[in-house]
Amino acid sequence: MITPFRRSVRRSLRPARLRPADVVYVGRAGLRARRTRVALSALGITIGIAAMIGVVGISASSHADLNRRLASLGANMLVAVPASADGERVTLPDTAAPMVARMAPVQAVSVVGRVPNAAVYRNEHIPAGETSGIAVYAGEEDLLGTVRGSVAAGRWLSPAEASFPAVVLGAGTAKALGVDDVDGKVQVVVGRARFTVVGILAPSVLAPELDFGAFVGRAAAQRFLNFDGHATALYTRVDDKLVSPVRAVLARTINPTKPYEVKVTRPSDLLVAQALTDQTFTGLLLGLGAVALLVGGIGVANTMVISVLERRAEIGLRRALGATKGQIRLQFLAESLVLSALGGIGGVVFGVVATTVYSAIRHWPVHVPPWASVGGLAATLGVGAIAGLYPALRAARLPPSQALTGS
Repeated sequence: MITPFRRSVRRSLRPARLRPADVVYVGRAGLRARRTRVALSALGITIGIAAMIGVVGISASSHADLNRRLASLGANMLVAVPASADGERVTLPDTAAPMVARMAPVQAVSVVGRVPNAAVYRNEHIPAGETSGIAVYAGEEDLLGTVRGSVAAGRWLSPAEASFPAVVLGAGTAKALGVDDVDGKVQVVVGRARFTVVGILAPSVLAPELDFGAFVGRAAAQRFLNFDGHATALYTRVDDKLVSPVRAVLARTINPTKPYEVKVTRPSDLLVAQALTDQTFTGLLLGLGAVALLVGGIGVANTMVISVLERRAEIGLRRALGATKGQIRLQFLAESLVLSALGGIGGVVFGVVATTVYSAIRHWPVHVPPWASVGGLAATLGVGAIAGLYPALRAARLPPSQALTGS
């Protein structure tokens, strides 16, 4: 029978258990003695986590900006152009716009006609061969509203100006010609006639081909540029829920007898494809961040191994005073985890800051997914646990007598 006295003696001989707060305190105390080495090791973890958080955050912010732009511009625009015909000028039927406008899901439709053999020059002294790739379009009054475009300076063509030599320049065209002001006195040469610049467009996201264009009224194009009046592109807005069905029948609606001569595209698909390309690039950068994290983990392991070798006397003294192998193992494992946690927290902070600064420069909304921060810290602790496991086991295996004598 075990008496209460023997029970109390046996209990007093048991090693004291370390509370979680004690484990953290011991881990911090071991790191304070080697601050420079600890800082360099934590820096490797910080770089890896910051790279991963920054890549994920910048990618997410880019996608958030894309969604915002699509929400403002609308992903329901379809563009129909003639299919290529071996360099020959191909046009859409004259009935294209009226036929498309009769479709119930269509909300807006407008056409443009590219004027052949008409170049745009700043003045008559520019050699005829230097066209700068600027196209001349005969546009309608409702074109800007259909493509959700905006005017950066001046105004769009009014019905009263449709038959007069007035021109609106795309954003790229204005830059190429050196036109940055609209005061009613600036003129450019279109074809062989002088046209007064009445407006400059802002860059178009869903119709970038219009950025390098010069737009004149249909009547003015026929009067001054010998335009034949045929449309070469049709822009239409449809019900958001019926984009795919309308896209499937749009070519046949425009040209019932030869639908294969009409090519229908959805500009927002190009933006989505670009986002998918960015995701592939993001995956590559995440791989580089993982390599940096691995290098940081190796630095942590190296720091902990050296720490065990330098603190053999401390380990032997603790063992002689009653510390168990488990407590020694837990001490060094806690140091490794605390070191990794410091690097991980620093990496998250720097990653968020980098995302915020870059997004502000690009005028994007800042978006760092919560899972990225949580996953980054979890990865850091995992690396720290793996990196500190071997040094912890090695420290726990040191016999007290051998550790005290340093042999």
